Amino acid sequence: MAEKNDQVPKDLIGFLDYWLVKKAPFQIPNGAKEWIVKWGPWINVVLLVLALPVILAAFSITALFSPYAMISGVSYGGLYWVGMAVLAVQLVLQVMALPGLFARKLSGWTLLFYADIISLVYGLITGNILSAIFGALIAFYFLFQIREKYSK
Repeated sequence: MAEKNDQVPKDLIGFLDYWLVKKAPFQIPNGAKEWIVKWGPWINVVLLVLALPVILAAFSITALFSPYAMISGVSYGGLYWVGMAVLAVQLVLQVMALPGLFARKLSGWTLLFYADIISLVYGLITGNILSAIFGALIAFYFLFQIREKYSK
């Protein structure tokens, strides 16, 4: 019979923390966790800046060619616009998380967690099931391993 402290929590964050931290076969060393927490927000800033021109180009190209596509009978389809909306929400959440991540606040960590949840759900909806699951597992593993470094 399992002890009361060894029960799997019912909430999502508790469940993932249980399996990705407490029961994980490998723990990230404390020094590596510190490095991730110190440099992770800066890496996130660089990736957001690098992604910005690509995103703006995607919206610009779509806006530029939309009239021609309609004339020729080509449709972008609803999934394209849903993907763009999901991408926008993810980026907004990542930008909103930055002040909290730099200050090592749990609120910043939580916003990053929500961005990863959105990415997982979108990947599952679009049929990229294996890549969505593996990508989410890797992201959640690192995210939950460093969670202890953030305070309320």
